[in-house]
Amino acid sequence: MVSLQILGRADEAAPSLPLPYPLSLGRAGLSGFPSPAQDYEGRTLDLNERFVKKPSATFFLAVTGDSMGPLGIHEGDTLVVDRSVDARPGQIIVAMVDGEITVKRYERIDDKHYLSSGNPRYAPIPLVDTECQVWGVVRAVIHEFMV
Repeated sequence: MVSLQILGRADEAAPSLPLPYPLSLGRAGLSGFPSPAQDYEGRTLDLNERFVKKPSATFFLAVTGDSMGPLGIHEGDTLVVDRSVDARPGQIIVAMVDGEITVKRYERIDDKHYLSSGNPRYAPIPLVDTECQVWGVVRAVIHEFMV
């Protein structure tokens, strides 16, 4: 089971904050010790620009639970969810299923639709006689390593 906390919409986010973004992470075949600052010259990374394609259709969710761990979505992660993308088989989606918000992989097998977990302890949810409303497609997972 994965439960979620809606964190906000991308168009309500804080102002853009460009972060250093290296041109390359390593060099091969060079002798000597180049300045570490050389790799950061002139490039920045704006997380909104990188992960948010349509701000008015994007929201963030905080994840709890272990059903998607094997697929790289862990407790405490933040999901970047895009409502403007149509869900296709194989994508990870956020959906309301029988009144409960969940994160699952959308699958289509033999013309039948399912929502499945990455964790084998949880059975796939067949979308037959089930009320399901797709809230959006997960565009990115932000995983923070605790120090």
